[in-house]
Amino acid sequence: MPETRREELKLYFDYKSPYAYLAKDPAFELPRRFRVELRWLPFLLRIKGKGERSIYSEYKARYSYMDARRWANRRGGFKIMGPLKVYDSTPSLIGALYTQRVGLFRAYTDEVYARFFERALEIDRAEEIAATVDRLGGSGSDYLEFAAGEGRPSLERCLEEAADDHIFGVPIFVFRGEPFWGQDRMGLLEERLEQAGLKES
Repeated sequence: MPETRREELKLYFDYKSPYAYLAKDPAFELPRRFRVELRWLPFLLRIKGKGERSIYSEYKARYSYMDARRWANRRGGFKIMGPLKVYDSTPSLIGALYTQRVGLFRAYTDEVYARFFERALEIDRAEEIAATVDRLGGSGSDYLEFAAGEGRPSLERCLEEAADDHIFGVPIFVFRGEPFWGQDRMGLLEERLEQAGLKES
């Protein structure tokens, strides 16, 4: 008997977002619990650096990391350290697109999130992303070739799709055109998936 068709569920993410990090593991579980095809789409957060944002934005940034650590502690505790600079995560997001093609995406995503929030990985340096791919059993040189060629246009297409979906932050799930922003909205998303008759029996 053929498998029931799975519906597309989009997830926009960026490796420099602590809240996208918190959403990662529960998101990977969704296709096991619901008849959905989870599509991970890179989204490049554009964050102002110190001196470019208001004092209120500074307060918000500090609060966000404190809040993210509280959520992490509820799940046994894992490191979420605030970055020491503003990152252009383009190399790591192109790495996500590359590893999706070669079957290493889950391992890569686990590694990049964990090491970035331990301050052990510079996600704006293509050579460090290549070394990560090598360490996971892939080809760092193939990643670098992809990054220098098709990778950036592939990322741009994701960003164009994000504009069409009116994406403004991460993590944002999109189901049947309806957005759910934040890992703390996943309960509402799961209710919607269940209402749509997509819960696995």
